[in-house]
Amino acid sequence: MIFITAFSVLFPLFAKIAFGYGIRHLNILSEKSLKEVNTLIYRLFIPTLLFANIYQTTFSTITDYSMLWYALLIVLGLFILYMLIVPLFEKENPKRGVLVQGVIRSNFIIFGVPMATTLYEVTDLGVGALMIGIVVPLFNIISVISLEYFRGKKPEIKPILIGVATNPIIIGGVAGLVCALLGIRFPRLLENFIFDIANMATPLALIILGASVTFTSLKGNFKSLCFGMLHRLIIVPLIGMSICIAAGFRDVQLVLLLAMLGTPVAVSTFTMAQQLEGDADLAGQFVVVSTAVSLFTLFAWISALMALGFI
Repeated sequence: MIFITAFSVLFPLFAKIAFGYGIRHLNILSEKSLKEVNTLIYRLFIPTLLFANIYQTTFSTITDYSMLWYALLIVLGLFILYMLIVPLFEKENPKRGVLVQGVIRSNFIIFGVPMATTLYEVTDLGVGALMIGIVVPLFNIISVISLEYFRGKKPEIKPILIGVATNPIIIGGVAGLVCALLGIRFPRLLENFIFDIANMATPLALIILGASVTFTSLKGNFKSLCFGMLHRLIIVPLIGMSICIAAGFRDVQLVLLLAMLGTPVAVSTFTMAQQLEGDADLAGQFVVVSTAVSLFTLFAWISALMALGFI
């Protein structure tokens, strides 16, 4: 049951990545075309996806915000911790930014609500939508900061702040948050158009990831990849879930927190790494390998939490 649940969430991701990988070997798209489509995903599709998810969040239906505060504090705490740890382990700046964002930023937007609804058979998860509306933008801000910080030889605060403020994904998230908080609603025809664009974002990003990722540098990235995998799928969820369990979170709330802490690297980390001069090869490999390995680590986490009576 648990393995089937994890597999049902992960298989569609693999299928789209494999489809993209096939496109690459059929030479349907050139390297230039792949980069251009990736830029389109980064500047239009992912910002629209984030906007749409936040736009649909009904904050007034949420009565308990304690889980959200814990989630935000854990993410911020882990971000500060790994901004200090990663430079001690990795000497190359392009890889440093990729590792920080990869270790912190999970694929919660894809795994969160599906995992909870599959395990508990509930259809209304307002708190899950709230976490998407708040935590996912925080993930994006952290990603931009980490990539911008390690982008140049000498990090400067002003360019980093400008990079964050002008990032299209951040702009999309902020626009969605403003609309959700102020109750701004667009005409139905415009909403449907926005949602259609948003629904294309993840499949297209996965296909282009599969077509773009290469494993020629896998040997050179092996050490960095092992570091990232260990921390993303084991150490980060171990730290975070220990705090959440001690705080008294159980059942659906704990599953949502597990989805935030223990799922594979977000697909958009590859797109952002390529656009912000991070090590795109490492980022793409990190996404693909962590998605594969998470089928087993998520099974182990869910099995352990069920055995201990927490979910």
